Amino acid sequence: MSGIPVGISTCLLGKEVRHDGGHKHSRYCTEVLSQHFDFHAICPELEAGLGVPRPAIHLREYPDGMRLTETKGTADHTDAMQAFTTGVLPELAHLRGYILMAKSPSCGMERIKVHSPEGQVIRRDGQGMFAEALLRAYPLLPVEEEGRLNDDALRENFIERVFAYDDWMQNVAGEKLTAKALIEFHTRHKFQLLAHSEKIYRQLGPMLGDLKSDALDTIASRYIQDFMDAMTQKVSRGSHMNVMQHLMGYLRDAMGNEDRKVLVEQIEAYGRGEVPLVVPMTLLRMAQRREPADYLTLQQYLSPYPDALGLRNKV
Repeated sequence: MSGIPVGISTCLLGKEVRHDGGHKHSRYCTEVLSQHFDFHAICPELEAGLGVPRPAIHLREYPDGMRLTETKGTADHTDAMQAFTTGVLPELAHLRGYILMAKSPSCGMERIKVHSPEGQVIRRDGQGMFAEALLRAYPLLPVEEEGRLNDDALRENFIERVFAYDDWMQNVAGEKLTAKALIEFHTRHKFQLLAHSEKIYRQLGPMLGDLKSDALDTIASRYIQDFMDAMTQKVSRGSHMNVMQHLMGYLRDAMGNEDRKVLVEQIEAYGRGEVPLVVPMTLLRMAQRREPADYLTLQQYLSPYPDALGLRNKV
């Protein structure tokens, strides 16, 4: 079975495409994520025709807009970058996520230096020219910078979003959209949604309760925008505890008093930061397997991504 299609900056795969002929090999991407993701590699600067090696470039802000220029001299590569980006973006609609190279004037997602026409740094809140166009064209797409994947919580959040978005694209989007498919997606991800944002969780349920209020594709568009917005929100320990306690209510017949006592103790230990999420979650999954509750069998919250990734060992 092929992996989930995810875009990535080519240099992160160890390819020597950077301006100095080097790379920024991410072993986490090539050795871990590559077992689950089918990477679609792009180096915008190389593929826009700038070559390797090439002069360093940066963003300069002029009264009529942002330009991508060489750091020394006046050579301007804006038109080449925009032409490449315009041509390639339609080819990326199949992607379920994207991993970008940080600090790049083409690929950087945030905190990119912006220079004056004279070349002086005037602010540090820019976006790479390709990254900005990507985010604008695909606002639902989970996007993250490689360096931020070193943060356990950000890494877990990004990968969870990729798998959820892949479910949407495979089973709900486009011609697959039906009222049944939409409701089943919501059912699968209900407890994930509750963990990330109880506010949005309480808004989306009523939205799906009246599918005749508007055209189905309009409702689905609003739904997935709100859903993906919710999924970007960090899950607190308290939110995870709340969801796990909800799940316990479905497993009354699957646990004896002692098992229930141990699970409560481990949920509380997780809340105090003494054990990672995987500990109480494993106990919940064991109870579910011992005496399956049909409703919980559907829940992606229990297994939002492959266990082999070990993400819940660190959060």
